[in-house]
Amino acid sequence: MKENDVKSLRKRLAANCKDYLFIALGILSYSFGYTAFILPEKVVMGGVSGMSALLFYAFNIPTAYSIFGLNITLLLIACRSLTKQFVKRTLIGVVIMSVFVGILQPIFEQYPIITAGKDTFMHVLIGGALGGAGLGIVFSHNGSTGGTDIIIAMLNKYFSMSFGRAMQFIDCTIIASSYLLFHSAEVIVYGIAFTLVASFVCDYVVNGTRQTVQFLIISKKYEEIADVINRRVHRGVTMVQGRGWYSKNNVEMLIVLTRKYESQEVFSLIKEIDPNAMVSQSFCHGVFGEGFDKIK
Repeated sequence: MKENDVKSLRKRLAANCKDYLFIALGILSYSFGYTAFILPEKVVMGGVSGMSALLFYAFNIPTAYSIFGLNITLLLIACRSLTKQFVKRTLIGVVIMSVFVGILQPIFEQYPIITAGKDTFMHVLIGGALGGAGLGIVFSHNGSTGGTDIIIAMLNKYFSMSFGRAMQFIDCTIIASSYLLFHSAEVIVYGIAFTLVASFVCDYVVNGTRQTVQFLIISKKYEEIADVINRRVHRGVTMVQGRGWYSKNNVEMLIVLTRKYESQEVFSLIKEIDPNAMVSQSFCHGVFGEGFDKIK
């Protein structure tokens, strides 16, 4: 094996080890929030975790067993419509989650860290934040915890149902089914609150650090603006030649990509040079390449 091949293999192994470490930490965060704050309050959220919680409340089946069993069953049903890579990473995530939940649930049953029923809404918020942060870490490192992702992948392939609609339909069905067990609308509200908080925190963890601003700048002083952005903000500038359709005049447009925290400085520099410049600002979920995030 050539030296370059050996180095490349080492880099891939190091990257995989790093990913699996963070996937485990993310699942630990989710499992902690789930077992310490959600299960004691008897709240039902979406996904396989929600189904497992229902089975635990109704039949006292340990959630670790049902999380593992339900995920494996779903994988067997949908294996033909899933890629090998998805199946592999889902199996790893499911095993890790089952182990963590299986260890933590008995611990918090014997040594609870909250008083159930005393401040349920706050406990749901904390559990949702921990769960969302954990999922965000998992997704950021190419991991998967299985669950309804498996069903959604199958529905998307055979019924052309969008990811968002499929997830909303499945999660709402699971949360609403808790009414059959508890006969309480309050439990449904808590389940929805958990889902919203977890989704928001998950999105923030995945995209929060990647928020990038794109500027489109049209100004007669485009050269000065481009130079000062290069020198002061240390960001690249791309000039595109265009033509105004109404005026029929040729115009030079600058395209600039910056981090969110750098955007105000760019605005200040533009205003200093040409207060009459036309500026369009839009947010990007992620920009990959030199000066920004690495492609994973």
